[in-house]
Amino acid sequence: MSPLVPEVDKCDCTVIHEDIVKKVRENMPDEESLMDLADLFKVFADSTRVKILCALSLSEMCVCDIASLLGMTNSAISHQLRILKQSKLIKNRREGKVVYYSLGDEHVNNIFSQGLSHVSE
Repeated sequence: MSPLVPEVDKCDCTVIHEDIVKKVRENMPDEESLMDLADLFKVFADSTRVKILCALSLSEMCVCDIASLLGMTNSAISHQLRILKQSKLIKNRREGKVVYYSLGDEHVNNIFSQGLSHVSE
């Protein structure tokens, strides 16, 4: 046995627990839903997008405000906002000439908060 794999992590069992496999198979989401979920998590894989989501979890903001906060160009922020909006993680509203961005809904805030809580443990 490799010294890098603790004994407790190794399964020497060759028995398939059919009842467990059947129960899990029946409750697994369909393939398309799982692919959509994987795509959603890919959006969270970019630190700039995570920073934007963090900022928007604290306050509604316009592109200029986000760019100033993160020390980036308006163009770079707009690009990331487009990706977040396509993924339905954020929404926007116009007030005169200014477009304000906010989190898409409470689910997005929950995903962000849970993730942050998990990495803070």
